[in-house]
Amino acid sequence: MGSVLVSKVKPGDKLLQDVQTPLGNLLFNKGVVVTARELEILHAFLVKKVVVETAADRLSEKQGASAARSHAEEANKDKESEQAQNLSPFQREYDATLQLVKKVFNNALSGEALPVLDLRHQLEKLISNIGEYNVLTYIPSGVKENEYLYHNSLLSALTSYLLAKWNGFQAKDWMQITLAGLLHDIGNVKVSRAILAKPTKLTSEETEEVRRHTVYGYQLLKSNAALNEGAKLVSLQHHEREDGSGYPLGIGSDKIHPYAKIVAIADIYQAMTLDKVYRKATSPYLVLEQIQKDAFGKLEPTYVRTFIEKATQFHNGTIVRISDGRVGEIVFSDRDHPTRPWISSEGTIINLTTERQLYIEEVLAT
Repeated sequence: MGSVLVSKVKPGDKLLQDVQTPLGNLLFNKGVVVTARELEILHAFLVKKVVVETAADRLSEKQGASAARSHAEEANKDKESEQAQNLSPFQREYDATLQLVKKVFNNALSGEALPVLDLRHQLEKLISNIGEYNVLTYIPSGVKENEYLYHNSLLSALTSYLLAKWNGFQAKDWMQITLAGLLHDIGNVKVSRAILAKPTKLTSEETEEVRRHTVYGYQLLKSNAALNEGAKLVSLQHHEREDGSGYPLGIGSDKIHPYAKIVAIADIYQAMTLDKVYRKATSPYLVLEQIQKDAFGKLEPTYVRTFIEKATQFHNGTIVRISDGRVGEIVFSDRDHPTRPWISSEGTIINLTTERQLYIEEVLAT
């Protein structure tokens, strides 16, 4: 690179400065890549020297840039690998399952058959680490605004699996219920994202469109041989309620499949404890209290009671923040009021059973 004799310039070299004739007129603009024709003109106008970047220099620079990119890419891969190694086995499998769920849901919109066996295989790997999953305290990190559907589906699957076990379902039902929890909202892929994320009240037409996700979901699942009939019905029935006040069919308790009763509880819990575009997450303890209220007429009371008892077990020693800002440790859980334990904070015992205006706002550590 630099000023060179025209006799040394070769085709492929690039002019780095404007070239003028001996009389001061512009001959070539900088940036021109020299060919045999430009060389002839330079010689014809008796130009002695030009400032060029040789083809060899450019190739070397490209190779250097390519090497730098490769080095950066390798560094990023090493960093990602290191980060992955620092994750718990559960979190690694959660992240892998989430990526598969995204792919499957997005492909479902284009009419591709659902690879349920692939989902099942990945869920089995995730569930093999279920001991690391705590319903009340697990919050996925780095949830993006447009990823709510995927996280809600995956967490509903995990919670449905636990609910099935806790409520005495046979082992052959556990995975079908887990798959039902994962796919219960898949019909939402056919609903406008603008409606699903709308921060203001929906119009009656928009509400009807959202409710159609139950029918859309059943249509997507009904011919899939890898799912039993109960798992397929969950997509249709997870918004039905015990007293017949739900949708889309308004059926009562005796016509709602047991799988759907399980997934309905998991769906409500996860929907309220996850951040949405238009609403912040609610305290898991408050959500459990709401679910407990809904058990009267809306949700299967036996399943709800078991869920609350199991989810709040063994929480002595858990560090929490209560709604007035104080931080403390759970020291006693009242069996009759499992969502309102006693908390020790700076030498004071706060009994949430009697101090009803307070509640656990956030679980900080277990």
